[in-house]
Amino acid sequence: MLRMLVGRLKRDERGAVAVEFALLALPFFTLIFAIIETSMVFFASQILDSAVQDAGRLVRTGQAHAANYNSANFRTAVCNGTFGLFRCANLKVKVSVVANFTAATTTGVVATGNNCTQANCPWTLVESYSPGTGGDVVLVEVYYRWPMIVNLPGLNLFNLPDGTRLLSSIRVFRNEPFSCTSCT
Repeated sequence: MLRMLVGRLKRDERGAVAVEFALLALPFFTLIFAIIETSMVFFASQILDSAVQDAGRLVRTGQAHAANYNSANFRTAVCNGTFGLFRCANLKVKVSVVANFTAATTTGVVATGNNCTQANCPWTLVESYSPGTGGDVVLVEVYYRWPMIVNLPGLNLFNLPDGTRLLSSIRVFRNEPFSCTSCT
């Protein structure tokens, strides 16, 4: 009797698809989510880059000067170009005048080494807004920590120990020769 039961179970293929699906579902859906997350990171990076380009144009042409922009106004101008994809309060913005194009360098914006843990990587960037005057060379830096969801060993997109990816957009340009009375 037991032999017949074992023989019958060997020939029974019902449920084979469910077992195969159970074995392949985790790797399949992990791969799908990783592809979607990678696409979102590159899409968000492109959106941020475009928004900074548009906001930087306001500085370059003197429109920001004419409207008496400050740091909050410039952040809002960047946010208006992000289509709600970013939390605007989490954007880090620095607009500064540099002596020439060669002097336009950036420094670390997030703590590294022992100062950065898996729970917290504090910002080291000091936000400021100094758009200069007509003819000045201006460096615009905007940074954002993009939260990552999929964590595959060896295939991670995050570049900070706290599990986020640092997105950045940097523009260097010479202001057009505009004139204004309230420029600093």
